[in-house]
Parts: sequence; structure tokens; C-alpha cells
Amino acid sequence: ERRKEFESNLQKAGLELETEDKKESENGKIYFVKIHAPWEVLITYAEVLNIKVPIKENDIPSTVENPLDCMLAPLRLPDKVMHPEPDYFTAPFSKDKQELYLINDENTFFSPSMRNRIVNYILTRCPYGTEEGKKKFGIKRLLNNGTYSAAYPLHDCQYWKKANDQNCDNERYTLYMEWARFLQFYKEQPLDLIRKYYGEKIGIYFAWLGFYTEMLFLAAVVGLMCFFYGLCTMDKNMSSKEICDPAIGGEIIMCPLCDRECEYWRLNTTCASSEYSYLFDNVATLFFAIFMGIWVTLFLEFWKRRQARLKYEWDLVDFEEEQQQLQLRPEYEAKCTQKKKNPVTQEMEPYLPITSQAVRFCISGTTVLFWVSLIIASMIAVIVYRLAVYAAFASLMENTQTLQPISGLLTPQLATSVTASCLNFVIIMILNFLYERIAIWITDM
Repeated sequence: ERRKEFESNLQKAGLELETEDKKESENGKIYFVKIHAPWEVLITYAEVLNIKVPIKENDIPSTVENPLDCMLAPLRLPDKVMHPEPDYFTAPFSKDKQELYLINDENTFFSPSMRNRIVNYILTRCPYGTEEGKKKFGIKRLLNNGTYSAAYPLHDCQYWKKANDQNCDNERYTLYMEWARFLQFYKEQPLDLIRKYYGEKIGIYFAWLGFYTEMLFLAAVVGLMCFFYGLCTMDKNMSSKEICDPAIGGEIIMCPLCDRECEYWRLNTTCASSEYSYLFDNVATLFFAIFMGIWVTLFLEFWKRRQARLKYEWDLVDFEEEQQQLQLRPEYEAKCTQKKKNPVTQEMEPYLPITSQAVRFCISGTTVLFWVSLIIASMIAVIVYRLAVYAAFASLMENTQTLQPISGLLTPQLATSVTASCLNFVIIMILNFLYERIAIWITDM
């Protein structure tokens, strides 16, 4: 009944539905309902969502090319991949002024990401009935209560072969051949094509990921140089020489590592571990620490510049503000039955009473405090573990004959550090799993 009501309302909104027979599915039990958005629906909601579309091709002369571009040619992709369409001047769409826009073909005027955004907007706001005196709507709620199994946009065609129609631009195949393959890891990313096919949100994500990887590569090169410095100067390390020297380290008697079962030991038994630790803890380590302090500042500032450039090129300068005005969460709109004039924008906005806000703030605040306290408790527990287990490892390694051959490499200090790190890792993974769900719950509330 919910499906019938929902699909009926989708058709009233102008969408066209095509139901595939369940015999077409793999298990013969699942129905697929394909949604088509005709031109009238697209132009209506493009105006509602203030979607920016081309009005004129950009005629501003391009900047002077960088002389070093020829050196970066092996890293470049073909221009038709990097820039799949010309640069345009754009403006928000208006149904009454269609003659002003560059509408060459109605089927390709709106990109796949724009069409998906429009259909998703309709799906999240389409009602499907009234239950318990409350108006119910949105595909998310129908997915949560099991009315539908899944809802997702379809790809154009298979990624591993070209489209049968020669006139059809198969962006997915192009992205696979030029971007999503291991052998293309050193090439630049076709961000314009990613944005055209997947939308601005996915495009910005991969722009950040690519920039972050480039900056990490620079940090990795400097870190590798510091490591090689330690490797080249390992033989000249005086502290390791003195520890390994039988006349010095071999004559120094060290206190037992635990109270009762451990015996005295000689300093030169830690010869190998002191040499290996020098690889990561030498004079160059100080330089690397200073470098990383500068690196993290440069990373943030350079990303701000990159982000500002993408916002300008992709017409996203006012995007966030427009989204806040146009696309309040449907669940929030449903709960906020009262409206109040915003003193700044002079617009009527959904409003929660002070009592409701106070309750929600208190619940979310106490929840955050609880989980912060849990983090502190976990940190203290790991420290207590290191203190308690160190003596146990020392006793075990000293009294177990089978571990004697590797006692020079696997010292109690190393064993405690490794196991404590593994314990930290497990705690972080478990808390991350819980935090994600708690964060979503608090945000929705």
C-alpha cells in the first residue's frame, strides 16, 4: 500500500515510472522500478533548486602557459578527458527565459549528476500517506521500514566497454580507462569529468584526496631522506658503539626488569635494538619534526587556495548558502511545524521551541561528554597496560629458553610497545564504529 501511494504521488509530480518484471531479476523475486525524468520536470525543479546552466561560451583569453608544462607532459591527460566540455558563463535556470540558455539538445542539456540531484530531491519529499496522525514522506523512511530494498541512480552502461551507440559519450568508460586503473596512478585526475558524471560533491572529495596525496608524497620523500641519513650514519653512532662494545656495554650491569623472577643483565644485550632505533631517532628526526610543523600549515593554506579556485571554476561560490535556503532536511521540516521570521534574511524559516532545543542540547551534550570520558578512560587503560605488562614480558623472556635467540631483537620494551599499539588500534576501530552511529543520531536529533 505504501509503494502504491508513493509511486502514484511520484507520477503526479511528473516522473515517469517503468516497472521491470521480477523474472528479469537474478533471484526472480525482486521488482525493479525505473524512474525517468521528462524535460518538464527537469526544468521545473532546476528553477526551484537554482541550478546554474550555460548561457554563453567563455571568451576570456586563457592565461599564459607555464614554461615547465612540457616537463609535466607525461603526467597530463588528453584535453578532451580533462575538459570534456568548453568553459561557459552560467546563470540560474529560469523556465520563462529558456531562449537565453545554450539548449542544443534537451536530452543532454542537464548532466547526469544534475538529473540525479533533481530526482533525489523529489524522492526525499514525496509523501506516501498518513500514519498515526502524522504525514509520512521520503524514500529514506521507506528504505528504513523495508518498503523498498534500495534506491540508487543507474550508471550509463558497463565501465569496461564502449557504448553501442557511437554518438553516446560514455563518461564511465572514459573514467575507467583514464583514471580508475592502477597503471594510471601517476596521472592527474580528470576532475571536470568526475564532476560532470558524479556531481560537485564527489568531485570536490577526489580533488581533496588527490591534493592530500600529493602533499603526503612530498612529506614521504623528506621522511625517506631522513631514514637514509640514519642508515648511512648508523656506523658512526657513538651511543650504539658504546652499548655494543664488550669493554663498555658488556661490563655495565643493569638492574632486573621485574621484581622477583628477573635477573641482572648486561647493557650490550640491547645492542641490535639500539642500532635499529637509531634509524628512526637520529639528528635528522629533529629536522623532520620541524619540517612537518611547516608542512601541515602549508597544506591547509594551499588547500584553501585550491578549494577557492574550484569553487570559482565550478560555480560553487554561493552553493552552500543556496543549499541551506533551498534544501532543509525533509525530516527537520516535518518536525518543525512552527515558522519564524529570520531577523537577518527576513525569510520565514522552520523553528523549534526553546524547550525542545534545550532538551536536545542537553541530551547531545551529555552524550558527547560521555564518549569523551570514554576516550580518556581508554587512554589511561592503555598506559596502565604498558606499566603492568612490561614486567610480565621481561620475566617471560628471561625465563623462557625458546625466546632466548630473539631476545636481542625482541626486547621487553619493544614487545610492550607493539602490543600496546595493537590494543590502541583495536580500541580506535571499535570506538570509530560506535562514534559514526552516535554522530549520525545526534545530528538527526
